Amino acid sequence: MTIRVVVADDQALVRGGFVVMVRAGGMEVAGEAGDGAQAVALTREHRPDVVLMDVRMPVMDGIEATRAITADPATSGTRVLMLTTFDLDDYVYRALRAGASGFLLKDTAPEDMLAGIRVLAAGDALLAPGITRRLIREFAARPDPAERPAPEMLDRLSAREREVLAEVAGGWSNAEIGERLHISAATAKTHVSRLLMKLDAHDRAQLVMIAYETRLVTPA
Repeated sequence: MTIRVVVADDQALVRGGFVVMVRAGGMEVAGEAGDGAQAVALTREHRPDVVLMDVRMPVMDGIEATRAITADPATSGTRVLMLTTFDLDDYVYRALRAGASGFLLKDTAPEDMLAGIRVLAAGDALLAPGITRRLIREFAARPDPAERPAPEMLDRLSAREREVLAEVAGGWSNAEIGERLHISAATAKTHVSRLLMKLDAHDRAQLVMIAYETRLVTPA
């Protein structure tokens, strides 16, 4: 199936470049948005697989647009890939908390960005390059305590599920988690699926956030 993408960036030249890149990668551009509000409207209309979302845009910024998309049951299946010009940016961390599935720098090589879109379209979270984990570690201790998930939410997890959650927070794949915990990759995948359900998490990126914010895993 062809991957369908909405491209949202307020700079027409930049947006046009992304459109050309997406099409050259064999994907379909479902729409172009110049601000966050347009991105939300186009996502609701076309239900794309992925939205390439700039962080800073007029009318509605990328963070609020991401929150609107992921909170709406009609569009919650759409993955948001945030684009930023900064590698350590508080806005990006807020975007991940709002439901974004990952982010990339705008100067990322086209083949890497296309690979990132495919990863998100497959239902996974883009935790590579490692800068995503650096951002989480940088800002995990900073959110308003009132917004931080209560550590008690982990009480609903088994001891094994806590172990798997800690491994997910390390950025390991299901196969790698299986090797590290001496279980099969299929069993690791089952545990991850249960974690998503029990913790009401959107995807693996959200599991990483929960692991750090509940202090199951502490920043190095």
